[in-house]
Amino acid sequence: MKNDVTPYPVPTICDFCGSPVIFTSNAEIYGKEYGSGKCYKCTSCDSYVGVHENTLIPLGRLANKELRKLKKQCHNMFDPIWNNNNNKYINREQAYGRLANLLGIPASDCHFGWFDKDMLLRCLDIMKNKKWYIGVNWKKEIDPI
Repeated sequence: MKNDVTPYPVPTICDFCGSPVIFTSNAEIYGKEYGSGKCYKCTSCDSYVGVHENTLIPLGRLANKELRKLKKQCHNMFDPIWNNNNNKYINREQAYGRLANLLGIPASDCHFGWFDKDMLLRCLDIMKNKKWYIGVNWKKEIDPI
């Protein structure tokens, strides 16, 4: 399988209940296969995560119902900022870069799918200001030598 995405560690034990995690068809969750058709799924609770197309690389961390809800809330607030034909102000990379700078993390680590509950709540708090991204540098400042 092709590996052209930043890897997130493959889950083997569920963060929520401590049970084993299996690699399986996402039809076990949705009733039929969607997207890549595969996922990592806890054998005991409702936690799961999909994988990048044509890879074994998880899209992020295992998520239970609460975490999935928070990730959806984040995307619902974040995606319209860059994914809007009328918005020539900011693209996806710039939006994630600005959020990363506000969070104090590298842009390469800024993925809602990677975040835990506390980080997702921080994102929601930042994004409740509808213009949170204006005036924020999207590239990390490099310290002079």
